[in-house]
Amino acid sequence: MSTRIRRTTADLLAQRERLLAEVHMDYDELRERAEVHTLSARELAVCHTVEGIDYLLDG
Repeated sequence: MSTRIRRTTADLLAQRERLLAEVHMDYDELRERAEVHTLSARELAVCHTVEGIDYLLDG
């Protein structure tokens, strides 16, 4: 039996905003810092999660 988590677009957008607020950056700054490898482990995890959320929202 598989488990499926259902989230609305509003839920995903709210989670994305919360995550960015936690690291005190907007998405552009987070991506720029990821490209030059200057993120902490937590910030990198947030970056990957936000990328996943963006993938889901675009799909």
